[in-house]
Amino acid sequence: MRLLLKLISDNSKQVSINSNYALSSAIYKLLKFGSPEFSTFLHETGYLANDKVYKLFTFAINYESTELYNGCLTLKSPKAFLNISSPMIDDFIKNIVIGTFTQQKIEIYSEYIQTKFRIDQAELIPAPTFYESMCFKLASPIVLSTYRMGRLVKEKYYFRYDDDINEINRVFEKNLINKYEAVYNKSYQGKGITLEWNNDYVQHAIQKKKRLSKKVSIMKEINNPIDIIGIFCPFALKGDIELMKIGYECGFGENNSMGFGMVM
Repeated sequence: MRLLLKLISDNSKQVSINSNYALSSAIYKLLKFGSPEFSTFLHETGYLANDKVYKLFTFAINYESTELYNGCLTLKSPKAFLNISSPMIDDFIKNIVIGTFTQQKIEIYSEYIQTKFRIDQAELIPAPTFYESMCFKLASPIVLSTYRMGRLVKEKYYFRYDDDINEINRVFEKNLINKYEAVYNKSYQGKGITLEWNNDYVQHAIQKKKRLSKKVSIMKEINNPIDIIGIFCPFALKGDIELMKIGYECGFGENNSMGFGMVM
């Protein structure tokens, strides 16, 4: 299920371009007002599947009008729209709603920039009808990675759109299966799923010399940011509807709780 928060800035004029960690923290804060116990569990423990931990939520923010200036975003309009999504309706969505009406504000603090928003309206967004073949547009980059041998040790490698599509699909599908098993607490027995990038979009981006990957810095520690590289390209899926639903609600790919992999 999805929740759309319509925000109005409280005389704030700027926001950091690397605000993913700060936004994630703000969501945990809202969750804490609804259930301190669940907020602590999700932040410190999370859901386990095949020795991997998942938070089972994602988000994306869209500012109505901004301008990039001096390495940060200047708000030309006070309006912003924060989409939050999770399949955990009772534990996550309901407590976020409680926190929204209790707190009625969101504060983003990143790279020494503080931005305050008033929550003007909260709206539950119905899920689309899912089919075995669907196309999706990304609201935030999708992150897919593997480990490859470096000079001395294995190093994390973030996939780009033009990497081996079979290897991308292996990682993509396994990630969705793990989330399915984390949500339903049972083994996955379905037929799987495959991803294909939108070739027309890719060719148009190449002609316009537009990048299809995006680097985002996670500013948990300002002097030690973590750089994550995601792919920003529409894609088509074919296969199991249940895995599509999991990706739609949890986010596709990795690092969803840091604001990656949300589709519209």
